[in-house]
Amino acid sequence: MAKTQVDAYTPRLRKHYEEVVRPKLIEEFGYKNPMEVPTITKIVLNMGVGESTGDSKKASVAAADLALIAGQKPVITKARKAISQFKVREHMPIGCKVTLRKARMYEFMDRLVTIALPRVRDFRGLNPKSFDGRGNYALGIKEHLVFPEINYDKVEQVWGMDVVIATTAKTDDEARALLRHFNFPFRQ
Repeated sequence: MAKTQVDAYTPRLRKHYEEVVRPKLIEEFGYKNPMEVPTITKIVLNMGVGESTGDSKKASVAAADLALIAGQKPVITKARKAISQFKVREHMPIGCKVTLRKARMYEFMDRLVTIALPRVRDFRGLNPKSFDGRGNYALGIKEHLVFPEINYDKVEQVWGMDVVIATTAKTDDEARALLRHFNFPFRQ
């Protein structure tokens, strides 16, 4: 049977998970069933664009930058209700988000760990306590310029972004071990 185009390409970190991470986690936590071993299910990228209250085009510019970073078209998020103190009206664009799964998720995680995080100014490691209690990890990036897809000269404004990594781990310790084996640079 011939391989399809999708099967022909497997991301580097997916192979790393199957060959290195999974056996280490089985050894470390003593899982009996191979389906018990935690995996990463999705990565959600979110950009909040507060400046779009004055200029609604800023949200679409941020979405274009997020599309370059993620390799997938983001959704522009809109305000659910009006808040007069922030000059926000209902249904006004205030940000953008994108959910990555499967191959794109592994490709983004590879770029995040090997390229983007080392480019962060004064980087001392990721906070090992940013887990939510159910095995999901969240981190914030102050400048979206650390990603290689963004051309520094063409950027008119610098935005921060949130990266949420959802796993099937039951506890934070399992998720921390999973991400540590993926070479996430946690602080000591």
